[in-house]
Amino acid sequence: MRAFALALSLCILAACGRPAAQLQPTPTPAAPSTPTPFGSPSPEASPTPTAAHVFVIVMENHSFAQAMSGPYTAKLAAKYPVATEYHAVTHPSLPNYLALTSGSTWGIADDGYHRLPAGGLGSQLTAAGVEWRAYMEGMSAGCFNSPYPYALKHNPFAYYGSGCPRQVVPFTHFAADMNGEVPRLVWITPGLCHDGHDCATGVADRWLSQIVPKILATSAWQDNGLLLITWDEGVDRNNHVLTLVVHPHPMTRTSSAAYDHYSLLATIEDRLGLPRLGHAVYARAMTDLLQSTQTQSLG
Repeated sequence: MRAFALALSLCILAACGRPAAQLQPTPTPAAPSTPTPFGSPSPEASPTPTAAHVFVIVMENHSFAQAMSGPYTAKLAAKYPVATEYHAVTHPSLPNYLALTSGSTWGIADDGYHRLPAGGLGSQLTAAGVEWRAYMEGMSAGCFNSPYPYALKHNPFAYYGSGCPRQVVPFTHFAADMNGEVPRLVWITPGLCHDGHDCATGVADRWLSQIVPKILATSAWQDNGLLLITWDEGVDRNNHVLTLVVHPHPMTRTSSAAYDHYSLLATIEDRLGLPRLGHAVYARAMTDLLQSTQTQSLG
């Protein structure tokens, strides 16, 4: 009988112990290493989207100081907001472009071609019914067969789903589109000379001085539009690059907040009313640089 009572006591103790183990706290999930195809909601409330257009120009391989040595670039920086502590996320070029368009580098550390799942910013825009176009300078034979100065590694949209979206077009379409119906998102990738990759800073700066005024002359930009100009990567491990936040009625001139390519993607997605992708979910959007002198906030 004593043995039976002891066994019964042990059984009761074991049964009571199980729920306590189940009440242990679960670890907080880390930021995702890969983006979801159509985004995840931001943990913070996104600003109310406007009907504004967003323009993006991605330049190449210059430090903050090198980019600022261009006279036209310096002129823009004197007039419009500058993110003074903006850093690229890695080296070399390709994973930075992927970060800008999907919120992840996908673990890629080279400039080769990688077949990624369908998704990214382009697919997100298409699914949401938002008109967009990516203008690739030098693209004369599609995404995969165009010669120099086009570079596939600077066309991130061709990596998602291993296809060439119809919205990715030669840069020769740009001028006509700026004089017509401007897409809600305009992405511009210069060729390997005009982006500063293969040519001097002065050459890239002069190219910007020809292209940016065409954007600023559009009603799409003048009516609450936003132009983001960034450099894909710096020249050292610090990866400190220039990013200009060009909008019509700036109130703030500089921000020393720590921003990166995920911040830029978050800013684009918030602006267009899209859920954030990948690490952009956890990024700080550049709202302090979007403050406007007008009553209606641009952020």
